[in-house]
Amino acid sequence: MKTRKFLIIAFILCFLIVLYSYICSIDSIPKNTILFEGEELKIKTIFGISLKTNEDNSILTSVNTEKHNNNYYLGTKNVKVKLFDLFTVKDINVSYVKRTKVIPVGQIGGLKLYTNGVLVVGITEIKGKDNKTYKPYENSGIKEGDIITEVEGKKIKNTKELIKLVNNSKGEKIKIKYVKNNKEFECKIKPTKINNKEYKLGLWVRDSAAGIGTISFYEPETKKIAALGHGISDIDTGELINISNGEFITTKIVSIIKGKKGKPGKIQGIINNQKNIGQIIKNTNLGIYGIVNNNNLLSLKSKKLDVASRNEIKLGNAKILCTLNNNQINEYDIEIEKIFLNNDYDNKSMLIKVTDKELLNKTGGIIQGMSGAPIIQNNKFIGSITNVLVNDPTRGYGLFGDLMLKEMDN
Repeated sequence: MKTRKFLIIAFILCFLIVLYSYICSIDSIPKNTILFEGEELKIKTIFGISLKTNEDNSILTSVNTEKHNNNYYLGTKNVKVKLFDLFTVKDINVSYVKRTKVIPVGQIGGLKLYTNGVLVVGITEIKGKDNKTYKPYENSGIKEGDIITEVEGKKIKNTKELIKLVNNSKGEKIKIKYVKNNKEFECKIKPTKINNKEYKLGLWVRDSAAGIGTISFYEPETKKIAALGHGISDIDTGELINISNGEFITTKIVSIIKGKKGKPGKIQGIINNQKNIGQIIKNTNLGIYGIVNNNNLLSLKSKKLDVASRNEIKLGNAKILCTLNNNQINEYDIEIEKIFLNNDYDNKSMLIKVTDKELLNKTGGIIQGMSGAPIIQNNKFIGSITNVLVNDPTRGYGLFGDLMLKEMDN
């Protein structure tokens, strides 16, 4: 009797161990991944777990590139994770990008962004000409972070156009179109008269933003450019700015503030009256992307390097390129401490640490303005710096180069 009970317990324990192994194996398989054209999807699995596609029950390792012209992003295939070829237990979205060579840059650049319409950055009560307090926006649905795109059927490009149309209303209700969470809405607002010529909506708005950051790479065949490794958000709303266009411009560094624990440092620069490098096309949470107009304004001192697949990145030593003095790009040592292979949803692909004594002495580690600094390992471009850890400025995050290529065309 005791032997039978022991066997039953042993069987249950073995079953639970095997079940746990399968659960862990399935859970470790990424939901999204990126492969270069011709690269094979290699995922460690245990007995009974297989990977299949709908097309031919095999893993596709290439896609037709003829119809994609100069695009880096070639498309996505769905791969099903099968248990004993009977049950689908997970789906993997495999994105494909071209094998690409880029020139790492590391140059500080200025960025000017112009919005689609005007961004609402604040709401306030206003005092009318009669000294009474009004809230014209009340019940309109407009909130901070929304974008006003039309007034009385006319497209709004900047704050001056909005002010002119509001004043032309003479206090009559005006029809306003605005965008909230990528959805368009419509409302009517009656502007408040504050003097004989001016009318107000009680909204603080902005039509542009500016900043500085580091240019990550330049692709000479298409003249495409990538920078920052993260997007530019509005300082008041915290929302990613939805742009209509923008500019990369030259920048003059005026000072460097060293980072300390709990207080990030920064590169301070001047972007007024500088020269146009190129056009900004996209502002995304994975970087700023655009086209170069004047490549003679770029410091293209590095040679062309292959963009590494995330699977080629190794823990250990690497280099970054960044500018701390005007017109001087230097190479500094870092160490890659962790690699998050499954991360395709934000810009924290790698955990890195600055080890270069000269850089630590100048900046304390990673500082604002270094975002976008290209990371090079084994003579390949592997990504760019994106964030600093506030409590440890010697450490921060980097973004995979393959993810940047996909985002550039996605």
